[in-house]
Parts: sequence; structure tokens; C-alpha cells
Amino acid sequence: MMKTKRKVRLWRILRNILLITVAAFVMWFLFNNIMTAFGQKTYPPIGEFVEVDGKDMHIYIKGEGDNTIVLMSGLGTAAPALDFEPLLNELAKENKVVVVEGFGYGWSELTEKERTVENIVEELRTALKQSDIHGPYILMPHSVSGIYGMYFANVYPEEVKAVIGIDPTLPEALAYFDEAAPAMPGYMSYLAPSGLARLATYISSEDFLPLAADGTYSEDNLKMTKAISAWKINNKNVVAEANEIANNIEKTAEMTFPANMPVLLFTPKEDQETADGKNMLTFFETQVTDFSASKIVTLEGHHYLHWTRYKEISEEVRAFIGLISDEK
Repeated sequence: MMKTKRKVRLWRILRNILLITVAAFVMWFLFNNIMTAFGQKTYPPIGEFVEVDGKDMHIYIKGEGDNTIVLMSGLGTAAPALDFEPLLNELAKENKVVVVEGFGYGWSELTEKERTVENIVEELRTALKQSDIHGPYILMPHSVSGIYGMYFANVYPEEVKAVIGIDPTLPEALAYFDEAAPAMPGYMSYLAPSGLARLATYISSEDFLPLAADGTYSEDNLKMTKAISAWKINNKNVVAEANEIANNIEKTAEMTFPANMPVLLFTPKEDQETADGKNMLTFFETQVTDFSASKIVTLEGHHYLHWTRYKEISEEVRAFIGLISDEK
């Protein structure tokens, strides 16, 4: 009899714990959705929407000039238009600078289309044309966008004036370093909808913000970045893009920049080398073209060089564009 009572008591305790856990999760889920709706109303898009494949894509434009620079973000950057702010502000002093936030990024909607290099580049081109922005463009890809920049420059060379890479991922890198393409577990796409991403932004907000000196980014920017990270980071489009990298590299593996195309590549200074003496600098030396203005610039910093070295990058870009203009 006593054993039966203990079992009943234990069951009640476990049941209550389960009910409390479920109730807490439901309440947090509802809270997350309310806060997401509130955030979307509080922080409207800083640019404009254009329609691409029946969906809203966010595009931000700043500055005027003879050259149009298209900044292309890396994988998982929650809000590219905000992430590029310091560099964008510098470049926009003399150029028209454009950030197209792809599907799944920033204020853009999600899409059901596969995240192939073909789709991503076509969506970018459509957004630019819908905004009445026509080439030839200076493409400025960061990280994984280097793959899309390579494809763009090869398939539509007449639309590309030059390529400026911010530590870009280029298709031949995996073979050069004998590495495998990265991947992302499917469950990561549930972090934002479940509210776990929001919880993480409350616990450790610095993990979602640029690692830059105080004052580099405006307070409004940081608030918006944190809010968008809570409702958008690692969504299904981002996860799908990550898991498509291997296929996208396979499709572009034989591509190199056209020989007559000006190419400027930025990479962090690094001392680490593989056993056979390879590093990013030696790799980029195999990728840069023979065009007279083409060059590689190493800067102190990390993969997100535009967070901390935006002034140096801007100065190099200004000189690079000047050389291109003189050569043309």
C-alpha cells in the first residue's frame, strides 16, 4: 500500500513538472510572437521593398556617384543593411551603394525557392532592376557571397565592372585547402520561431552584435540588429543556404574571374599556414586577375573586416576605382 502511494505521489510530481514546463514553453512562445510583432512595428525597414518572385525583398540605397557598389553579405548575417553600416557610410560619400537583403535576411521575406547559386544571383539581379539600378556594378561580396559574385561575374560579365571581396569564399578554396563544405543542422531553423533565439539575445546580446569599438555603430542600429536577430536569425532559408554550399561550389568550381576584370581582395593578416605553406593570402594569389589595378590587401582583424577596418577598406576602394577609371 505504501509503495502504491509513493508511486502515485511520484507520478503527480512528474506530471506537475511536465505541465509547468509545457505551460512555460507555451507562454514563452506566445510572448516571443508578441515581441516579434512589436519589433516589426517598432523597427520598420530602413530602405524600400521590391517584389521578387511574388515576395517582398528589402533593398537599401545610399549615396550618388558614377559607380554603383553592391554590398553582398555573408551567410547568417541577420540584417546586412545594418551590418554594413560603417563601411556603407564611408563608401556612399563618393558612390551609390546598394545592399540587397536576400530572402531570409533582414526585412526581406522568406522564400520556398531553393538556395542555389542560380536562384540567389537571379533574385539579386531582379531586385536591382526593379529598383531601376542598372550595371555595370562593382560587386563587393563578403564571405560566402564570394561564390555568388564569382557566378555573377562569369555568367553576366557585361553587368560587372569589378569585384571587391571582403575575405570572400571563392569556389576553388575547398579544393585548395582540401576541406569539406560546411553544413548546418536542420533544427537550427527552429531557434527563432521557438523563441530560443530571443532568449539567447537576452542572455548574451553581444554574441549577436558586431565586434567593433564603441561608437562604430549607432545605438539605433544595434537595437534593430538585436531585434531582427531574435525573429530572423538562422531561419529556414539561411539553413538551406548553408546546406547548399557544397552544391553551389560544385557548380562554380571551374570558374575564375574573367582575365580582364579588375579584382581587389581583402583578407585578414594571419600567421597560420598549412603543412605545405598555404594560407588565404597564397590562395588569393591564385585568384586575382592580371588586370593592372588588381591586388590583394591584408588587414589586421578578423573575418568581418568591415566591422573594424571600414576606413582602410574605403580608402583602398577609392584608390582602386580611380585606377580602374584611368585604365578604362
